[in-house]
Amino acid sequence: MVEYNFINIISATMPIKKSAEKALRQSGVRAARNRSAKENISYLLKQCKKAVESKDTEKAKDFLARAIKAIDKATQKKMLKKNSAARKKSGIAKKVNAILKK
Repeated sequence: MVEYNFINIISATMPIKKSAEKALRQSGVRAARNRSAKENISYLLKQCKKAVESKDTEKAKDFLARAIKAIDKATQKKMLKKNSAARKKSGIAKKVNAILKK
């Protein structure tokens, strides 16, 4: 089982029922999982852009493949919307393809 570190959201009124306490825990774990996935995607996109700027085709292709895989997984699990994913993949693919043609 994967253990997630998350900050427990403390509001003015804490849950009274056990089911509400569990729901609060679950939402915290899900938020941490979603945040982790999105941070990973942004990291991969940044690395890919750096590789494109430095004209390193091998690194760019590697990071492009990893970024597309991460984006597709996040979309499949409803962490990203379909059109957002398509826009991210399209934008980075254009940049990588531009240096591959040169």
